[in-house]
Amino acid sequence: MGKIKFIAHYLPQFHLIPENDEWWGKGFTEWTNTAKAKPLYKDHYQPHVPADLGFYDLRVPEIREAQAEMAKEHGVYGFCYWHYWFGNGRRLLERPFNEVLASKKPDFPFCLAWANHTWSGIWYGATDRILVEQTYPGDEDYIAHFNYLLVAFRDERYIRINGKPLFFLYQPREIPDLKHFIELFNDLAIKNGFPGIHFVVTEVSPEWGSKEYNIDAVSYALMYKVWGVLHPSDKKNRIQTFLKTRILKKTELNRIEYSEAIKHLIYKGKLENYYYPAVMPNWDNTPRSGERGVIFHNSTPELFEQHLADAADIVKDYPDEQKIIFIKSWNEWAEGNHLEPDLKWGLQYLSKIKKYSDM
Repeated sequence: MGKIKFIAHYLPQFHLIPENDEWWGKGFTEWTNTAKAKPLYKDHYQPHVPADLGFYDLRVPEIREAQAEMAKEHGVYGFCYWHYWFGNGRRLLERPFNEVLASKKPDFPFCLAWANHTWSGIWYGATDRILVEQTYPGDEDYIAHFNYLLVAFRDERYIRINGKPLFFLYQPREIPDLKHFIELFNDLAIKNGFPGIHFVVTEVSPEWGSKEYNIDAVSYALMYKVWGVLHPSDKKNRIQTFLKTRILKKTELNRIEYSEAIKHLIYKGKLENYYYPAVMPNWDNTPRSGERGVIFHNSTPELFEQHLADAADIVKDYPDEQKIIFIKSWNEWAEGNHLEPDLKWGLQYLSKIKKYSDM
């Protein structure tokens, strides 16, 4: 029986860029949010302080090597690097991956995920401030985007499924001509010697009609299900939230026990298409969003193991190449959502991955 491929989402927001200096002040990285976090209630686990790798800078190649070595030792198959292409060739946070590509190090499998969303002031909870708008200028830009990605697709480390490079789309429904985009990328891939692109999407329900668009799989940790548990009357809640936050200047914490959250994070219904579960070691984005954040309270490695078992059960009968589980995430520290060791738990979460990396 083939091994499960655990692919961990990887955030490149841990190095200086001029745009962040301009928007948030000199020296801003995701560590800024992580380090300033404070507990918002009794027994609230904040801040999360990195252990083995420290407050690293992703411009340092030795750090990237150490991350890959740690991941490999604990059963992680590869990294899925978040990739930012805003249209008309504009990119941000591309340096770490570009250096991975150019240097051929670390020797560790990878794929790319297009984080196709507008950047707002989410880093400090100021969500109404637009920083960079995501645009879709049309075919010329799509072709330029593909040609930029092609160097990565051709790399021997790139994760392929049945010969197709795996390409992850964050918000497929935001692409105005999605079906045409998928067809164009597949055509370009075939012209360049691949059998096509293995498209995986998120930010949609598993029931969403992905086959209609020639999309190969859906991967989602069903956060909207958790939100439904927190706020069963969603329409009414939106009105109440507006009144509290905009008029009364009052908020209530969105908190749920991790043991309850994981009951809703894996889809267990029957689907016509492939579903690659996404597991979450934790979630707490209050370092970014303050009291407007969502908190999974009381996560433990033992509960994470239960979560992994549910996900492994989904993929156990898949073809070996498609026994894929995504991990959200390797290093989303300001979302409290990381496999990298912290001072509280060390390598305990990673050790659970190792246990399930071979069914």
